[in-house]
Amino acid sequence: MSSSPHTTEAYARSLDLLHRAITPRGLVASITDVSNYQRVWSRDSVICGLAGILAGDEALLKALRHSLQSLADNQAPGGQIPSNVRYDADDQLEKVSYGGLCGRVDAVTWWIIGLCNYARASEDRAFADHYLPRVERCFDLLRSWEFNDRGLLYVPQSGNWADEYILDAYVLYDQLLRLWALEVAGDYFDRSDWLDRARNLRQLIRHNYWLDGEFDPDRLYHPFAYQRQLEKRGSSNFWEASFSPGGYIAKFDLLANSLALLLDIGTSEQADQVIKRAHSILTGSATGLLPSFWPVIREDDPEWYFLESNYAYEFRNKPFEFQNAGIWPVFNGWWGAALCQTGASAAATQLLDDLGRAVAQEDWGFYECHHGRHGTAHGTPSCTWSAAGFVLLAQSLNGKALYYGKRDASV
Repeated sequence: MSSSPHTTEAYARSLDLLHRAITPRGLVASITDVSNYQRVWSRDSVICGLAGILAGDEALLKALRHSLQSLADNQAPGGQIPSNVRYDADDQLEKVSYGGLCGRVDAVTWWIIGLCNYARASEDRAFADHYLPRVERCFDLLRSWEFNDRGLLYVPQSGNWADEYILDAYVLYDQLLRLWALEVAGDYFDRSDWLDRARNLRQLIRHNYWLDGEFDPDRLYHPFAYQRQLEKRGSSNFWEASFSPGGYIAKFDLLANSLALLLDIGTSEQADQVIKRAHSILTGSATGLLPSFWPVIREDDPEWYFLESNYAYEFRNKPFEFQNAGIWPVFNGWWGAALCQTGASAAATQLLDDLGRAVAQEDWGFYECHHGRHGTAHGTPSCTWSAAGFVLLAQSLNGKALYYGKRDASV
């Protein structure tokens, strides 16, 4: 990790914010009580807990345990893990949400990933075994969400963290989280059936999300859309964000491409192309940080129609804001971790410095996101996963790595 005074302070303040977000029921998404942020969220609390694992922080490890328990104990009859839960001051359950306009697919997979990482780091096998039946229900639910029983999840629009964006159907991010969940749970619980499904899913991801004309026709979902996109744009130089019966959506999804590198999807040559594509997006940027999705959607783009009405409280996806090419510190942390895994430590070190400057804005505001061009802070302040992103990157530079399970990267 960079030893500059600025990054040292950023790391200390990141841990401090995470500690202040600890409640008896787990880690909340923000210490700011605005809308529904002061709740235990599946993805937010797990990512914060994973940062705590890398930091070797016992208080955060314990808080992750409480988060996992609060979520699992409110699993729906159908197997859904809550998107978030809220308890009142008397520790009484006040609210359980499985999503707004639609459910959140990634709540299920993040919970499994968090459980296995927690159990391995804490050596708390009894806790993991207690919740094994709930893990099995999660995987049964995910299997049903394939709908056509061919191996890929079918995700509704708003069905994951990008709840006000345009992706839907076969979203890469959700396939990768499921892969991680299958490989980590298959390894931890010694389940060959889950590892078999993971091997098949690896093949499906490779053949459907990297367009270069080299594919297994038995694994290709949408040959017409694949060929049409290949003719229109040429071969891929990053993992495609999603496709649907209507075709491919040609966006660079920062978190999905980070996970693809961390999970060893594809070849080293493909990894190099992804990193080069990311570098080209950074060209001319004043922030040194990458947007969540690229390119930006503008008012005269056909996709604007699908973007402008998808919101719960107020429209936030103006060009270069929020999920529309806005910058999210947490996902830049994941990108930095991926750079470390590929050996690009110099780029990761520079990214840590740039990320430190971002979270320091507004007197260490740790804002949810930033403007994609000039970097000004947007969204909710004191977001815990913004702090977690900095810790993840800092500890990745220290050589720390999360538990990814048993993978067959040669498949």
